[in-house]
Amino acid sequence: MEFENLISYLFRWIHFFAGVAWIGLLYYFNFVQTEYFKETDAAAKSSAISKLVPRALWWFRWGAMLTFLSGLALAGYMASAINYYIVVGMLLGTLMFLNVWLIIWPNQQTVIASNNQVIGGGEPLPEAAGSLGKAGLASRTNTLFSIPMLFFMGASAHLSGVGRIPITSEGGTSLLAIILTLVIIAALQLNAIKGKTGPMTSVVGVIHCGIGLAAALLIMIEFL
Repeated sequence: MEFENLISYLFRWIHFFAGVAWIGLLYYFNFVQTEYFKETDAAAKSSAISKLVPRALWWFRWGAMLTFLSGLALAGYMASAINYYIVVGMLLGTLMFLNVWLIIWPNQQTVIASNNQVIGGGEPLPEAAGSLGKAGLASRTNTLFSIPMLFFMGASAHLSGVGRIPITSEGGTSLLAIILTLVIIAALQLNAIKGKTGPMTSVVGVIHCGIGLAAALLIMIEFL
């Protein structure tokens, strides 16, 4: 066993381990907790926000951090073999990481603080409702992004196509395809910052949107 190979594998294992924790909790928040909150009574919801949500968010945000940092280490190690599939996956993953730390977590802190203030007999914070909406939209967008992100991460090593050709080689992804994929992803990210949930409001809707985005990006990469 070569030491260099062992180190490379350990970083991959860390990346997978942290990613499972992060994306698993992302799906828990969107597919389980959000739907539960829609149906439960106010007391149960308040108790969950006070005691359950902070714990889940701790693992969620640090899982995102460890996934991102281990991914950067892997990208540096694999620099010469990077292809456009992995570039798309890395871009989506980076945006998801930034959404966690810059949008979801700060706004969830406001929601939690407001809930705890109400439990203590005070009035809810006036900005809490807006913060909940911002965190929810960013979380739905991350769920949308996660589907093509996971698809292209896997495709980078297992799918034979134009996107798998190393970006330093000829015959790879066209400039038009690169521009269009970046424009589409940027537009969706801008919507996550200040936009509308749209069809992502429902679980089925966000899954369909994610699959549609993955398909659209793959078609552009392979055929433009």
